[in-house]
Amino acid sequence: MVNRILIRIKVVQIVYSYLVNKDKSIDTSEKELFFSLEKAYELYHRLLLLMIELTDAQSKRIENARFKYTATAADKNPDTRLVNNRFIAQLRENKMLKEYVDRQSVSWVNEPDFVRILLDRLLASDLYKTYLASEEDSYAVDQDFWKKAFKHIIVEDEDLSEILEAQSLYWNDDLETISTFVLKTIKRFDQSKGAEQELLPMFKDDEDAEFAKMLFRKTLMNVDVNKALIDQHTKNWEIDRVAFMDIVIMLVAIAEIKSFPTIPVKVTLNEYIEIAKSYSTIKSGHFINGILDAVASQLKKNGFLVGKV
Repeated sequence: MVNRILIRIKVVQIVYSYLVNKDKSIDTSEKELFFSLEKAYELYHRLLLLMIELTDAQSKRIENARFKYTATAADKNPDTRLVNNRFIAQLRENKMLKEYVDRQSVSWVNEPDFVRILLDRLLASDLYKTYLASEEDSYAVDQDFWKKAFKHIIVEDEDLSEILEAQSLYWNDDLETISTFVLKTIKRFDQSKGAEQELLPMFKDDEDAEFAKMLFRKTLMNVDVNKALIDQHTKNWEIDRVAFMDIVIMLVAIAEIKSFPTIPVKVTLNEYIEIAKSYSTIKSGHFINGILDAVASQLKKNGFLVGKV
């Protein structure tokens, strides 16, 4: 689940923190890097759990309305399609989700107002009305409803972003990326697999975990050498006016270009240009593209990138 796009972003963030604060060892910062990746994995489970929480909140609301003194006919005979959603029933029993939630004590118990308000928005949506009006009653319809509800209602909810930022500093920028993994998981669910349906692993394989560690360490161990490369190609720029985040992004990118021969240079350049667009200034993408392209050409000319394309 933690793919290389997210790894690169986290490495840039932790390297930036390390170089700015200068009060941590490389080992301590490396632990912080992996902790931030673990928190991203927690967010993945927390967002999956949120769909169950919304369903449970609706179930409680129906029960409370059914037994109130002034219950109407609609209260006594509510539409239970949402609470009987087959996809949620399968997700609720998922062994991997239950084990993780229990082990890490993940819950939304401290956010009842948020869950209630989000449920109100869900029930008031045209998406929900269309779901109730559908003549087809199947697992596929149930699954499709939550795929659309998650993408268009849950993820786009401004209160969710604020809640997550308050819960963890590591989640400030993670929602957009992690939500794509949640959507991928919803789409992958197969009713026939029941509780055994696999969720996404934290890392695709050991190679990705090693990529994170090596990229981080290679960046910090070669700051001076790689900063000199950057300086050579920024002679026409007032270096004091170059955003420090731009420098950090280029340091990580150069470390990747030099340390991972199987990754094409163009792939590396494109990844860090995108990071610059999101995490630095408006003009950073163009600036970083020019400098990194010049650095890569120099490295190739000097024989440092044998076999790289």
